[in-house]
This record gives sequence, structure tokens and C-alpha cells, in this order.
Amino acid sequence: MERKGNSGLKNLLEKKPILAFETSENICGVCIYFSDEKYFSASVNLRHSHSEKIFELTDFLFKTAKIKPAELYAIAVSEGPGSFTGLRIGFSAAKGIAYGANLPLLSVPTYEAFALQLSTILKEGDEFIISNRVNKEEVYFTRFQIRSNNYIFAEDLTILPKELFVKKSEGCRIFGNSSVLVGKVIEYPLVPDPLFIAKWAVDYGKNRKTFDYDFLEPNYLKDFRVKEKNK
Repeated sequence: MERKGNSGLKNLLEKKPILAFETSENICGVCIYFSDEKYFSASVNLRHSHSEKIFELTDFLFKTAKIKPAELYAIAVSEGPGSFTGLRIGFSAAKGIAYGANLPLLSVPTYEAFALQLSTILKEGDEFIISNRVNKEEVYFTRFQIRSNNYIFAEDLTILPKELFVKKSEGCRIFGNSSVLVGKVIEYPLVPDPLFIAKWAVDYGKNRKTFDYDFLEPNYLKDFRVKEKNK
């Protein structure tokens, strides 16, 4: 499947920017995007710091860009899959700002935004896997191919046991921390830059715009379960 862009949304952004959050893994990233020629982005790579840093980064970018939340067009948020805690923090921040400024939200498929970013550095025909670990025994998995400077799905997003992942990833380039399971060095980047959360929203997110904040949830792909401690 290949995505088709939205030229109308790009035209609207000539006057109003979009705010984007990426919190699906260790990196907490924020971007205020006007265009490819004008955007403001900041990220922190520090575990367990999202709840503290996300508003610091956001406030810093608002001051740097010299705008207020009410001047935004919309807010985009990375929907996952990924860290349960990280995704919840990203969605909470996005919903809070959107509600306060009466702005629409757009949820962005994290791995598709990542594929969009990788399409800018990989070659035509290149096939690659995006995969991060769910737990000790499972991984998130999807495969893409570069076509006409864009990405298409080669295999849809799913969860695989690590043994099957090892078999399916043989001979293929892997982005994400699952690469260690096949003895490969982890390639940079590990997650999408917040810039590409914004760019995906602009290019493909027109039909995802919503004011129904209560019904917008991360794509965990796997039910969250709290482990009970042995007594």
C-alpha cells in the first residue's frame, strides 16, 4: 500500500504551523512545523524523563518560534506502537494543549512516519524492517520498501515471537532495537524524528483530524498488563 498526499493541508500550513510529539520510545521529541524550510525541533534522549521534559521542550519551542498554542493549525502525536508510558504521556500532552486551545488532534502511525523519514535517505527499491522489542520474547515488526521516493508496505505491522523475527529478518536491514536479536549493530535512527511526525500528518493525515479527544488512544497493538509480584 502506498500513501497519497494531501496538497490542501500543505496550503493551510503556509499560515499556521503544526505541533508534533514523538514519545514512543526513549526519545522525547517535539516539533513546530511550518514547512520544510521553516520548523523548530528539540529532542531529549533520556529514559523515564518524558513527563518532565515534554512541556519544557514545548515551552522552549513556542518561545523560540514566537507563537502561542492558539496560533497552531493542529497537533500531531505519534500513536505507536511503543512504550505504554511514553505513548500515554505524549497523548496526554497533546490532548491537554489541544483542549486548552480548541485545536484538532491527528494521530500518526509511528512506524509509517519512521518509514517516511527513512525514504529520504534510502535508495529506490531498498527493503527494510522496522522493529522494536515489546518484551523479552516478542517484537513489533513491519517491513517496507522504497518506491518513487516514498514507502510501501511489504508486510503489515504485527507482533512476532523473537524466533520468527530472526527467521523473517534474515538478510534484511533493520531499524530499531530488535536488531540486537540477530547480532547486528543498532542503526541510527531508532525512532522517527518529531519532524517526520509532523510531515506525515501534513502529507497523509487530513482524514485523521478530530476533536473527539476522549476517543483518541494510542495504538498499543498489545494489551497492557500489570505483572503481579510474587508474595
